[in-house]
Amino acid sequence: MNITRENIDALNAVVKVDIAKEDYSDKVEKILIDYRKSANIPGFRKGHVPMGMVKKQYGKAVLVDEVNKLLQDALGKYLVEEKLDVLGNPLPKAQDDLDWDSDAFSFEFELGLAPEFDVNLKSKKAITHYNIVADDKMIKTQIESIQKQYGKIISQKEVVKDSEITGTFTNEEKEIDNSTMITLGKLKGKTNPKKFIGAKVGDVITLNTKGLFNDDHDLMTFLKVAHDDTHGLVIDVNFTITEINGRELADLDQELFDKLFGKEGVTSVTELKDKIKEDSEKQFSQQGDQKLLNDVTEHLVENTKFDLPSGFLQKWMQTAGEEMMTEEQAKDEYEKSEKACVTN
Repeated sequence: MNITRENIDALNAVVKVDIAKEDYSDKVEKILIDYRKSANIPGFRKGHVPMGMVKKQYGKAVLVDEVNKLLQDALGKYLVEEKLDVLGNPLPKAQDDLDWDSDAFSFEFELGLAPEFDVNLKSKKAITHYNIVADDKMIKTQIESIQKQYGKIISQKEVVKDSEITGTFTNEEKEIDNSTMITLGKLKGKTNPKKFIGAKVGDVITLNTKGLFNDDHDLMTFLKVAHDDTHGLVIDVNFTITEINGRELADLDQELFDKLFGKEGVTSVTELKDKIKEDSEKQFSQQGDQKLLNDVTEHLVENTKFDLPSGFLQKWMQTAGEEMMTEEQAKDEYEKSEKACVTN
């Protein structure tokens, strides 16, 4: 077996693999002998089928299979041994005149090579590494959230600022009929929350979906509408109240501390605050590191220029996905990928 490479340019190459009869003949012969032992052909006892008949019936298929195995193994080893940084996968060149009745075969593969480029790590503008600190306000908010989570649910006669309101959103035209629980903090602006204050079980409140929630995507959660329908959705919906509850905040005592951190893990409010601060800042540290990585990556992409084997990559994209692409489709997808890299 002989493998040679022709470098077309710095980004494209063609690898030629020559396979001789001695490379595959022993393996093919061994497989055919095994076939002969188990072949069931009418008129012959098992294991006594003439070898010529076995070769005639199975020889070509075994040959093709073994040559392809040799080809893939040899090509893979070659790329590793030569330390070639390739993009995508090698693409076999079309061979309409391939003769499987001959003893020797030649195959050619196109390669897309990764470009070489220099990275300039010196920047006039420094990249900030953020160190986020959990302040007293954040810690207080977190403690209140914990107290609510572990607090007792208390039934209320009417809606107040911190109520948990259970009810059903309906709209006949859009076939909306979804039971859910909301808090007034989810609602946008001042007008929508005011409609709820003082309302009782059984009351029906009419709301418009435009600007209903602080996050428009909450329409998916509370109204159960499809993602595509949330954008630009302007309809009136009715909310029928079925239950109103409040939360009695949990006491900051040892029982709560043990639930949160295990037996004697935290023994005072001061330790609780320290623990929340520590855990929050660990999480913030990871986010800060990720932000730095993203910013460095973005800087390098924006300030490092190099060429790619675009023709090869477009050809590779035609066959790389689950479905075949036309040449035009692959070109469009490649151009979109280039634009995405530039804008990101």
